[in-house]
Amino acid sequence: MDRYAEPTRQVYEGWDEFYSRSVDDKLDSFRQNGRIFDVIYAQQFDREFLDYLCSLAEKIRLLAKTKMGLGKLKRLLQHKRAMLYFVQPSTRTFLSFQNACYTLGLSVSEIRGTSTSSEVKGESQEDTIRTFASYVDLIIARHAEAGFAEKTAWVLNQTERPVPVLNGGSGPDQHPTQALLDIYTLEREFRNLGGLDGKKVAMVGDLKRGRTVRSLSYLMKNYRDVTLYFVAPEVFRMREDIKSFLTKHAIRFHETDDFESVMPLVDAIYLTRIQNEYAEHPSSETETYPAFHFKTKHLTMIQPHCALLHPLPRRYEIEVAVDKDPRAAYWRQERCGMWIRAALITYIFRVDQVILDEFS
Repeated sequence: MDRYAEPTRQVYEGWDEFYSRSVDDKLDSFRQNGRIFDVIYAQQFDREFLDYLCSLAEKIRLLAKTKMGLGKLKRLLQHKRAMLYFVQPSTRTFLSFQNACYTLGLSVSEIRGTSTSSEVKGESQEDTIRTFASYVDLIIARHAEAGFAEKTAWVLNQTERPVPVLNGGSGPDQHPTQALLDIYTLEREFRNLGGLDGKKVAMVGDLKRGRTVRSLSYLMKNYRDVTLYFVAPEVFRMREDIKSFLTKHAIRFHETDDFESVMPLVDAIYLTRIQNEYAEHPSSETETYPAFHFKTKHLTMIQPHCALLHPLPRRYEIEVAVDKDPRAAYWRQERCGMWIRAALITYIFRVDQVILDEFS
């Protein structure tokens, strides 16, 4: 046998069949004992879970403000280890997960590129995943390949050592924990206005490839009387799968390319950048679409309570001078990420009740 030949990759029978199923048919595969075990899709979250997690995040936030409270948090999961497998560029998601783990006392290992793993030697993704699971109790994955986190969880659930997998961003498809922090942010921004129920939300920019707006759209089925406005150039309009989902769940939505006409109507504006990294030829996408940018002059056009959100990083979608306006919520939104992800980790490891007991 030629020792330099391409190695034979292990094939897990049944994966292609599983992956082809509808999400609704797969949800139970990522639960254990009636609770969410792996976090793969935004569709896993119902209203009860979202309300609970937001409340839990608030309690963790309060505990962390005191030395004694922070000490209690750090003792919760000192016996656990997490792997941050982030082979797609990330700043906020990586740091918020890392610091959520530190806040709860977990030891953290990290890999920021496949060039530092044995995949460069021809090791299959499946074997790499199983190697991680041999050493850690939690895998948080961010990957440019759609379905990677799902496959990671599916593979491990076939083994004698299934460990929870959290999807930190999977290609242009899903980013469920970003959707969690977006819901948490919106609920906090509207806490004196009845919460997210009954609100109008504009999503602006690259809606076709923006996994943040896709995941957030899925969660809208959990809120009453919400209306969505999809504001995008023709080439980046929201894909049909999301629109079909919204129609199925009787969620009102409108599509337009006239951003300024929508500004006075909505309670929140969620801006996104153009996702050039998913272009077939990224260098060919040079258009910046200024008609879909939020400028300082637009502050007079939005409602006094309108929350401006952005998943970041931004480039030119929001003028920096807008940051000074109290309605600019995107930096508050960023900070919400660590708290909601900490809440999620306590839920996954079933130590959430310990936190609740601190407030009973």
